[in-house]
Amino acid sequence: MVLDTGSELSWLNCKQSSTPTPIFDHAKSSSYIALPCSSPVCATQTQDLPAPATCDKQANLCHVAVSYVDGSSLDGNLAQETFGIGSLTRPAMVFGCMDSSSSATPEEDTETTTGLMGMNRGRLSFINQMGLSKFSYCISDSDSTGVLVLGDASLPPLKYSPLVTKTDRLPYWDRFAYTVQFEGIQVGSKLLPIPNSAFVLDHTGAGQTILDSGTQFTFLLDQVYNVLKTEFTEQTKSVLTVDPSYVFQTAMDLCFQAGRTKPDFSKLPTVSLMFTGAELTVSGEKLLYLVPGSGSDQKYCFTFGNSDLAGFEMFIIGNVHQQNVWVEYDIANTQVGFANDARCDQASQLLGLRL
Repeated sequence: MVLDTGSELSWLNCKQSSTPTPIFDHAKSSSYIALPCSSPVCATQTQDLPAPATCDKQANLCHVAVSYVDGSSLDGNLAQETFGIGSLTRPAMVFGCMDSSSSATPEEDTETTTGLMGMNRGRLSFINQMGLSKFSYCISDSDSTGVLVLGDASLPPLKYSPLVTKTDRLPYWDRFAYTVQFEGIQVGSKLLPIPNSAFVLDHTGAGQTILDSGTQFTFLLDQVYNVLKTEFTEQTKSVLTVDPSYVFQTAMDLCFQAGRTKPDFSKLPTVSLMFTGAELTVSGEKLLYLVPGSGSDQKYCFTFGNSDLAGFEMFIIGNVHQQNVWVEYDIANTQVGFANDARCDQASQLLGLRL
């Protein structure tokens, strides 16, 4: 199950297939209701989705389609079902029952995903439908995957950054995202010479900084990305060998040749992303991604990409850089908290909860 703070609609995989992925068999549920085209939810409550629901006239079902920045997409119909977590039970929760999917890359195949919890601030998000105003998670960098806590929790000391909210409908502004104010970047002990204007929204809403657990890597707008790329290259030139001809997934153009030798991650400088009131530190293996299938000629790419090359008009803080960090979304108090250097594998074992 994917936890996605960057999207609204939750969905379950309803497609019968030969893969061992668990699916939701709605035929076995007495409380499942497929929503028809005439449903008020279909007609009025999906307008804030990136692609509002449409009517499948042949089946008379409320058809919904979703797509993500990794190139994957899914189709299905809107439905209602009773969901329960612990002592919390909510009848008639709206979700997508998906029976068709496609993916740009095999490793991101949505058919192998049980489902997704849409956790942004939209009205159909899981957190809103459950009536909760706080949640937190700790994503592990190991196979234990991490911990999700709904409601209050006893967490390590957190530093909070206020959530930026705007009600305006601007072309490039996501009103339902968890947005913080980006203030700067430090590499090792050096604060990068990035002007404040690089982090200021323009009149279209471009320049927003969102926390998105559903996106793998972090993406920075061109001006900021290029300063970071230059400084990281300079500080690692004695440790890493740049491969100037290799680009990974269009937007990640700082890659390194490693051959058969694994880089010495301990010699890489820490990159600190500085927000109002808090910061997120990225170090060690979280800085480099081993390109799958590169064989004996191993290639590693910097885990920051160029938003402009990816077609984004925003800064996106992805899940790799949220690993081993407690992140708390305090919606009631419009703030998000961070506790760096957590041991999320141990938190998973302690609480017995998994993302």
